Amino acid sequence: MPEHRVYNFSAGPAVLPEPVLKQAQKDLWNIAGSGVGILEHSHRGKVFDKVLAEAEADCREVGNIPANYKVLFLQGGASQQFFMVPMNFLPADKSGAADYFETGEWSAKAIAEAKMFGRINVCGSSKDTNYSYIPPPSQRKYTPGTKYCWIESNSTVYGIAFKGVPEDCAKGVPIVADASSDIFSAPIDVTKYGMIIAGAQKNLGPSGTVVVIARNDLIETGRTDLPTMLQYRTHAKNESRYNTPPTFGIYLMGQTFKWIKSMGGLRAIEKINREKAALLYDHLDAQDFFIPHAQKDSRSIMNITFKCPTAELDEKFCKEAQAAGLDALKGHRTIGGMRASIYNAFPVEGVRALVEFMKKFEMANAGAAAAAR
Repeated sequence: MPEHRVYNFSAGPAVLPEPVLKQAQKDLWNIAGSGVGILEHSHRGKVFDKVLAEAEADCREVGNIPANYKVLFLQGGASQQFFMVPMNFLPADKSGAADYFETGEWSAKAIAEAKMFGRINVCGSSKDTNYSYIPPPSQRKYTPGTKYCWIESNSTVYGIAFKGVPEDCAKGVPIVADASSDIFSAPIDVTKYGMIIAGAQKNLGPSGTVVVIARNDLIETGRTDLPTMLQYRTHAKNESRYNTPPTFGIYLMGQTFKWIKSMGGLRAIEKINREKAALLYDHLDAQDFFIPHAQKDSRSIMNITFKCPTAELDEKFCKEAQAAGLDALKGHRTIGGMRASIYNAFPVEGVRALVEFMKKFEMANAGAAAAAR
């Protein structure tokens, strides 16, 4: 077992900022001089009151979130949102329709869940190329009167990403974005969305917590004939504390928001993220051994996917990379190959180390690759 920390390319749960982890070590034992650790504090006590208030305030500051949007900290992860959104916003008689972009594993699962609650139109899909691109406007077909339009803003599995919202969507139709893997990786105009959901475990904190940023008027349009816990208005009216919330997850997200602020905010974070991604993409584009998956105009800066010429070389690459301190590079089972997840907290030194390892691996295995071709 290594005594040091390796470079963690995991897609999630993923790398967290080291200053956040070190602060959490202290606060697990004794937070704010209270003599009690964060895991042990009541969710309605004064210490957690402050934790929650600061987490929301810092989230709003980092994301420039207007007052007419709620910030909710929920449980169940983004996958629970796959059914909560259509359950809340499609009519009980299943007469309503919603548009969904199918651009990866998670949007496909969201579509499957939504079909239980209404008519779902796949308004754009890149399934034909195993999700290697974002469907351009020429390939999109929207539904008149749709209740909302769903996008997976960044595909964790396939390494493709929307460049902002689909501006050609009908005026007034709420955009609902699953932003789990690119939330706060760059500045965002929240006002262009009706709702943003994000599992914390990639860019914001630990698994088991999800942040929902939702416009107040959209929340109020939700159905009222649902179980109390499955209505967004319940959590909005109770400041995310209708029941015991994920207190540690909220605490750690709050610390991550503070870290983002200390780094200079989202503009500074975006600059770093683009520099990291460019290091890896530039190498992929300059060689002919590794095969990138995402088309250039749809590339993610969070999850970079590529393959060797053969599955056997993929397996060898991952094994040798792990031995070299480059952990969790194996691609998702639906695509194979490799995936480098380089979220906000991932250090640029780790990307440089990966590129150097790739160069050495290519040289050492050029013969096997040539034989495969």
